[in-house]
Amino acid sequence: MNKQTMYEQLVIQTQMNYSQYYGVYATGGTAVKLTDKKPLPYEEQIQLFAQKIKEADHIIIGGASGLSAAGGGDFYYTDSPSYKKHFAKFYEKYGFKGAFAGMRHHWESREEFWGYLATFLNTTLHAEIRRPYKDLQEILKDKDYFIVTTNQDTQAIKAFPEDKVAQIQGDHRFFQCSMQCTDEVWDAVKPVEQMVAAMGDSTKIPTELIPRCPHCGAEAFPWVRGYGNFLEGSRYQQEYQKISDDIENHIQKHDQILFVELGVGRMTPMFIQEPFWALTNNLPNAFDVMVNKEYQFLPEQIEDKGVAIKGDITRVLDDVKAAL
Repeated sequence: MNKQTMYEQLVIQTQMNYSQYYGVYATGGTAVKLTDKKPLPYEEQIQLFAQKIKEADHIIIGGASGLSAAGGGDFYYTDSPSYKKHFAKFYEKYGFKGAFAGMRHHWESREEFWGYLATFLNTTLHAEIRRPYKDLQEILKDKDYFIVTTNQDTQAIKAFPEDKVAQIQGDHRFFQCSMQCTDEVWDAVKPVEQMVAAMGDSTKIPTELIPRCPHCGAEAFPWVRGYGNFLEGSRYQQEYQKISDDIENHIQKHDQILFVELGVGRMTPMFIQEPFWALTNNLPNAFDVMVNKEYQFLPEQIEDKGVAIKGDITRVLDDVKAAL
């Protein structure tokens, strides 16, 4: 069994907390006691954010679903215009309310299931770098930084060097064995392109293009958490090792570390938000900036070491660029 990395241990601790207080999280809350302090005015929050960027020796970005959604990757949960555009055939046939609704559908054939899944993967794999990621490129260009993300859409590794990104929830570029007969993951990009091309105007792919494990012949599956038997193997450990090594390296240097949470929702606070809160609380030179358009959670224990900005991520990043 692989030894758990420092960051993975933090995640596991907060997962236990999440399970214990599931009802609180499921209704949009948090089990962590929040500050009673009145938030600063928005303009002052932006100036503080910019000041902390300038002062930081190292910046760790935590990018969740809201980060990609802010740039137009908003087709996961709703039948947005982008969903209707990229999934037109399936929307017209089934009326799904977003990409994840289609993933939960009981398909009559594996050929149509893979037609939908290939469309999903092709949409994310070939999407341009979205605006918030371009804003981050500008903000971070002269800084020492690292990105940890729960997004599987490959936006982060398109925008930043792969050695500076940890994708701890998987990656749309890879397939795994659905039966986990092997620790290997392998390229999904080319097979996905072949499936989409062969599908044409249909919603089904040819049977022979259903991807299979080269070892046992079982169906392949995207190497992502959420839809199937997610492989927590060597690549998974590598992603956690990257973020753990980065944090530990800068702790040893006694660096001023700025944590930045972007678009962390209530479904998975254990992967970014609560580990960031714990690290900020425990590290003397740490500060945490939280940006979310729906929630403004600032824990009491870090009320003097953090700021929670309620606002659209794209606007916030634009305003921070201007302040810098």
